[in-house]
Amino acid sequence: MTILHTADWHLGQHFGDHDRREEHQNFLNRLVGIIRERKVDAVIHAGDVFDVFSPPKYAEEMYYNFLREMVLSECNNIVITGGNHDSAATLNAPAKLLKSLNIHIIGCATDNISDQIIELVDSDGKVIGAVAAVPFLRDKDLLREAISGESYDDRTKRIAGGIHAHYERSRDEILTYKQQGLPVIATGHLFVSGGTTSDSEKDIHIGNIGQIGAEIFPIEFDYIALGHLHRPQIVNKQSRIRYSGSPIPLSFSEITDKKQILLVEFQPYQEIKIETIEIPKLRQLIRFQGDFEAIIAAISGFSLSEGELPALVEVIIELDAFNPDMDRQVRELAEGNPNLEIFKVRPKYLDRFSSITEQFQNIPDLDDLNPIDVFSKKMESLGMDENSELMETFRQLLEYKHQQEII
Repeated sequence: MTILHTADWHLGQHFGDHDRREEHQNFLNRLVGIIRERKVDAVIHAGDVFDVFSPPKYAEEMYYNFLREMVLSECNNIVITGGNHDSAATLNAPAKLLKSLNIHIIGCATDNISDQIIELVDSDGKVIGAVAAVPFLRDKDLLREAISGESYDDRTKRIAGGIHAHYERSRDEILTYKQQGLPVIATGHLFVSGGTTSDSEKDIHIGNIGQIGAEIFPIEFDYIALGHLHRPQIVNKQSRIRYSGSPIPLSFSEITDKKQILLVEFQPYQEIKIETIEIPKLRQLIRFQGDFEAIIAAISGFSLSEGELPALVEVIIELDAFNPDMDRQVRELAEGNPNLEIFKVRPKYLDRFSSITEQFQNIPDLDDLNPIDVFSKKMESLGMDENSELMETFRQLLEYKHQQEII
């Protein structure tokens, strides 16, 4: 049996005014070709199909067109789980219809955990494996009741314990397939400690980042297909536990990352074989840094490989003093090179000139901050402890807002 592990498509993502639809469509076309060429038995998507809870219409069309191609292919099993960016209602809406086509959608945790156990079948309907399709587990799935006066640390421990217990129950449900000598797989959409992040992942269980170790995954699972982290990686040096990563770069912190999908082959009484297939980038994300002369040279001399879309460029100009025309000058210069588009221009001051200059230098870009960062900085400005009860209350309010957006 061969499965294809992918995750974190983030269909509908935008960089400011720049949408990513051509890049995503290029990836999906390649993916369909790989699935057909390699005769994949099952495709497993480990969360974040979409970038937002209410994706644009074109993003939903791309998703359903992909599923249509899968129905027309020889791939007999599609398993898709919800991530923290996905609306469970959006994913689950056609789930009953799609199930009749061997497309299994688990948008959120189910009341009966056995509903998350998916049988994988061959073209004759014979069971060849099973998946514990664990979606992103929201705090409401893990914390069944509020505890008055509960500390921040105790709450995060309860979250981690709830995740561990969920995987143990999944193991218990799927064990019968393991005992028959069939491969058993689990999915997950979470941050496992030791993973390498980029700038585009959100804190998902508010406050418990780094609290969940690879030991939460029972050894009975032959392979753990993870989503959420956008850099492809092996967890805790255990090759059976992997993040596939996102298929296109979703932030400028990922510009040097190689994007990939994973093919995992299972043979009776043999170690699993894992093959990485690199996904070429249709559009480059580029960062130019230097003084104004260096930026001029970089923009003027930039060229593309054949077939690539214009690159998105972040420009960091090294300055001695504040220059109010910096952004306009760079964008006007870039208009002469059709091979690139300017995404962002920001300064880097080399000398400490004045208090105003220092303030400009130290102001972070709001796009680089999440709500916790902003609230933390406000508390810091007021001389308040970040580990106070107020911060915990804010975290809970943020989680409540997040849950309401999903409903």
